[in-house]
Amino acid sequence: MNSLFGNWASILRKNSLLLVLSMLLPTFGNSNSVMAAERIYGYYSALELSISVNALENYAKTGVIDDDLAAYQQYLPLQKNQELRRILLSPVKVSPVVVSQFLYTPQGEFLLRRLTQVIKTKSRQSKPSFYALRAALILASAESGGLTLLNVLRKYPTSSIHLDLVQSLEIAAELEKLVNETNRAIATVSQKSKIEAATIPQPNLLQLPDFRNQGQFKSQKYTLKFFDLTRNRLLLTDVYVPNIKSSTSVIVISHGLGLDSSNFQYLATHLASHGFAVVVPNHPGSDAKQLRSLLNGSASEVAEASEFKDRPLDVKYILDKLEKSNHSDLRFKGRLNLQQVGVFGQSLGGYTALALAGAKINFEQLEQDCQPEALQDSWNMSLLLQCRALELSITKTGKEYNLRDERVKAAIAVNPITSSIFGKAGLSQIKTPVMIVGSSDDTVAPALYEQILPFSWFANSQKYLVMLVGGTHFSTIGNGNPANQQVALPAKMIGDASQARRYMNVLSVPFFQTYVAGKSKYIPYLNAAYTQSISSKSLGLSLVQSLSPTELAQVLSSDRNKILLFQIQTKASNSILNFGFWMLDVGVALLRVTIFI
Repeated sequence: MNSLFGNWASILRKNSLLLVLSMLLPTFGNSNSVMAAERIYGYYSALELSISVNALENYAKTGVIDDDLAAYQQYLPLQKNQELRRILLSPVKVSPVVVSQFLYTPQGEFLLRRLTQVIKTKSRQSKPSFYALRAALILASAESGGLTLLNVLRKYPTSSIHLDLVQSLEIAAELEKLVNETNRAIATVSQKSKIEAATIPQPNLLQLPDFRNQGQFKSQKYTLKFFDLTRNRLLLTDVYVPNIKSSTSVIVISHGLGLDSSNFQYLATHLASHGFAVVVPNHPGSDAKQLRSLLNGSASEVAEASEFKDRPLDVKYILDKLEKSNHSDLRFKGRLNLQQVGVFGQSLGGYTALALAGAKINFEQLEQDCQPEALQDSWNMSLLLQCRALELSITKTGKEYNLRDERVKAAIAVNPITSSIFGKAGLSQIKTPVMIVGSSDDTVAPALYEQILPFSWFANSQKYLVMLVGGTHFSTIGNGNPANQQVALPAKMIGDASQARRYMNVLSVPFFQTYVAGKSKYIPYLNAAYTQSISSKSLGLSLVQSLSPTELAQVLSSDRNKILLFQIQTKASNSILNFGFWMLDVGVALLRVTIFI
């Protein structure tokens, strides 16, 4: 043990500062601040190492390594050196107003508190460090070159920045564990998908319609205004009606937080071209307008806790109104079959879809998971939103919220938040067919906690878990809609959006045809063999129809913690750098969490 500790201390003395810089640079590169830091210090127990900001800036701009940097540079491979330059100079184009408003939200302050466990002022006190980092992030975003690490350093309000290397390594260990467990779980899903595919005859694609293509029907889009007086909510709703004479099933699409009905227009038009009527509400308390209110200072919250009940109630109300107008409104002419309804939702919209399908809010689970000591150790950022639902338990009348709608026959939930808002008890209430879609690189609603484990809790037999291997929380959305003042995302945070959208198109049509329209001939599309046949290299696609908690328990054995610690101790550079690049995604995701959850 003494020998192991000695080797570990030696590694720290030689390369910890530059490695931790590599870890933290991506985080800095997605934030803002004040004055000008001259040196960055890293301390580990009694050891203290330092590097000048000028050395980093000179290296980033010219590639020249001066004496100050040379002592550390040798411990990073060439590829990581090049990545270091990119991180130092890569801009994030985001308004200082957006950054400021976000960093004053509970989500933004949570991120700052986590970062100031590692990034400190000379006094190493939490409050000065918190305010210094927030100031640096805001001011740096106003620079003409955009929000870059160098701008953050130049705007930091003290002459030095101090990094707690011990805390850095502890956080690295936490995130390494999350990343490793997620990777193992996804590998388990992929392997089981291959096993399931091997037991199913390969589909003859020549005999099956290609649902990646538009269908035969043209559609007409109408924008309707409904006003729910009881809840004082104006519900602007897009309705796509295909040009068919007979009655057809209805699919509802629920957008994520900070979005609107335009973000899933691609899916609405695709479903309508294949004969479905499609209803796309704008949820007024959690749409793009609410985000603009937050940014201009007229709102103080990303979304009110009441959205957890109001969103499903929005859909219920709209379906009720459409039932009344289906025969009286000449635009519909009785073509809406409102007893056969499917729901598709993404992120917070995924929550909405599952609530309508029968999942119940689990206040006991929320009470357990939302204790301050539990939250401060979590890197599952979606919990910050889920815990808001606890406010509903204070105001409710003693009865459980019944958000289920009997008209909903099936649901697709993409990147949903589920782990605490529903938990095992809530999700096991769902009896209707359900498809859960997760993304391997989702840093907002992590796939392991929010989709993979929750899928194993479903009690119904007609269930599907789909994994987008290489996808992010935003892949199925694509970039923001600038026409509606939605902020554009960096390409890395989106991934292969065109392929992700094709997958949503090709999976949603047969799923809803089978379980909403009742056409069993579409079942051949809903298996591992078919998804394997259309999976692409740029964005892998896996599907399984069963996954038990026992199978996942074998992957997530707690005994691996000892192995993990040894791996971190003997491969410190990899673990810290992996954490750094993971935090690059987290930093941008959290700046956008107000938009896309």
